[in-house]
Amino acid sequence: MTTPAREIAPAKLNLALHVRGKRPDGCHAIETVFAFCTDGDGLSAASADTISLEVTGPFAGGLGNREENLVVKAARALAAAAACERGAALTLDKRLPIASGIGGGSADAAAALRLLTSLWQIDPKHAQEVAPELGSDVPACLLSVPMRGEGAGDKLTPIDLSHGSGAPVLLVNPRVQLSTADVFGRWDGEDFGPLGGWREGRNDLETPAIALVPQIEAVLAWLGTRPGASFVRMSGSGATCFALFDDEGACDAAAYAVPREWWHLATFLR
Repeated sequence: MTTPAREIAPAKLNLALHVRGKRPDGCHAIETVFAFCTDGDGLSAASADTISLEVTGPFAGGLGNREENLVVKAARALAAAAACERGAALTLDKRLPIASGIGGGSADAAAALRLLTSLWQIDPKHAQEVAPELGSDVPACLLSVPMRGEGAGDKLTPIDLSHGSGAPVLLVNPRVQLSTADVFGRWDGEDFGPLGGWREGRNDLETPAIALVPQIEAVLAWLGTRPGASFVRMSGSGATCFALFDDEGACDAAAYAVPREWWHLATFLR
């Protein structure tokens, strides 16, 4: 029996996210810095006659219709773009919370594009072509390396975060799903200026996200009091927040102390 090919769908972090306005197409104009973790969801694929998806893992129950899953949409879009008639039996190990601001669905779709490009032995350009159609974060997740994102987040420029590679990071979510559209809908429309350095930046979606899920404020405050935490922020549209730590021991100690009702993941920056 052939061993299925496997791919990690790394958790995505927005180290900073500035909302600059609204574009004619209705999307918001943003400036952001993407970074990625070493852990995330897992995806495997085996050759098959048709495209199918099985979902396992602790957050499998939160996903709806399999036909609407971004993994299936990514597989079908890639097959169509490459005029490929092959199929794949896909299995998604859903380890990250759903609708949590760390790119779960986008990262899963991007992992499917990488995995099937290899399995079907097709030109990677087809994955690059279909990625923007699947969501504004998918192009960044396809590469899964540090990037500055502009436009809707899909205009990408590589940046050097090598000094932060391997840094311990703790992700914490209050186990509340949060709609990206709802958070952007509560943005007050005020432009507080361009993004320079990510440490000096901000996440303009924190205030509207907290208005919808007040627990986010408690998570941020809790992370800010952890010994060794050098940087604390909410990722994306929330509700996941994160802290970078000076050393692995401090990160592990914080992870051990996370309140039981919250989800957490101790990992590292890629």
